[in-house]
Amino acid sequence: MASNPIFSASFLSQNVLSVILGGGAGTRLFPLTKERSKPAVPLGGKYRLVDVPISNCINSGMHRIFVMTQFLSASLHRHISQSYKFDHFSRGFVEILAAEQTPTSTSWYEGTADAVRKNLMHLTSQPFEYLIILSGDQLYRMNYLEMLAHHIEKGAELTVATIPVEKDWVDGFGIMQMNDAHEITRFVEKPKDPDLQEELKMPRDWYGKLDIESEADLWLASMGIYIFNRKTLLELLDNSHTDFGKHIIPEAIKTHKVASYVYQGYWEDVGTIKAFFEANLDLTSVIPKFNFFDMHSPVFTRPRFLPASKVNGGQIESTLLSDGCIVHKAKLKDCMLGIRSIVGADTEMERVVMMGGDFYESQESIARHAQEGKPAIGIGPRTKIYNAIIDKGARIGKDCVITPKGKPPEMDHELYHIRDGIVIIPKNAIVPDGTVI
Repeated sequence: MASNPIFSASFLSQNVLSVILGGGAGTRLFPLTKERSKPAVPLGGKYRLVDVPISNCINSGMHRIFVMTQFLSASLHRHISQSYKFDHFSRGFVEILAAEQTPTSTSWYEGTADAVRKNLMHLTSQPFEYLIILSGDQLYRMNYLEMLAHHIEKGAELTVATIPVEKDWVDGFGIMQMNDAHEITRFVEKPKDPDLQEELKMPRDWYGKLDIESEADLWLASMGIYIFNRKTLLELLDNSHTDFGKHIIPEAIKTHKVASYVYQGYWEDVGTIKAFFEANLDLTSVIPKFNFFDMHSPVFTRPRFLPASKVNGGQIESTLLSDGCIVHKAKLKDCMLGIRSIVGADTEMERVVMMGGDFYESQESIARHAQEGKPAIGIGPRTKIYNAIIDKGARIGKDCVITPKGKPPEMDHELYHIRDGIVIIPKNAIVPDGTVI
């Protein structure tokens, strides 16, 4: 990723501050968020969701980063403290800002704008002229310097990153219209009315201006990425409005110069089980939509110093193996295996996201659990798993069958959950030998 020459390292260190919003309780990603915050959910076998926006910041030369969260932040804090360490002679940092009680507020974050407002004392203690606000549950690669250059060039006080989307996406996002100067003239949060959607549709003459070749009807959707001037941020948060999309942005276009920065690369909101599942499986494609192999703009994460993965025979097709896996004679197709994944002999897996484990189990532990009738961490022999997510540390026995076939698309069971037709085995779950799900 080429950096913009108008922004020196000293300019960025003194003038740009980044904030990543960790989101709420992550109910749409339950049960993956049962014991961890949404930004800490594993992604791509060895990463966490939060690694994507942090890496985008680092690759853009923006090294002062705050991550705001309030739910189950322990694992996120551990991951960030073990992953991102800048040297003592730079001003770089990645810090957690967890919800806290203050003399003026005893409540938790009530929305995106409220989260930023409640941390203004921390933010304003840092020097900055531009604040970039990012989401912690999106998969994309962006050079924020290009968006910042657009913001400055247009003389904007606030810039919203937008992306052209087709009709299926319209009712789930903030939709906007802009004029020839790229100024946002209208913003509607998640429009449901068909007539209103028709009004908000992007004019066809914009296709040529933006080099869009699609023949489909398109709308400009907010990506939840914003750049504020410092003065503008303080002005727009001097109220009780709680959310940027619902309150702050629609009001701002009436009183401030609000620009649209149109992004046209790959972007996926992985805030639902289905989107998360499909985005992970797409990484096993020959040419995935999001390329972790792009060394011009790498995604950083915690170094673990694990051994290379070992495959003791079997048939493997379109499968991604992370560090430290052991696969015995198994048949794998369209699978994502996370760090330290263990797969037994003669097991069949298709369209499975397996998150692996946080440690290797000792022989003593395996023997002790066997005496208690519990399988070892990983997947036992002769087990069949289809269309499933296996969370970290799960113990799945031998001769099991796990599939959503014949079950409702949404259900909860003491051993598993089903969301969007995908079976989810929770973190540290125990599935005894011979279980049929």
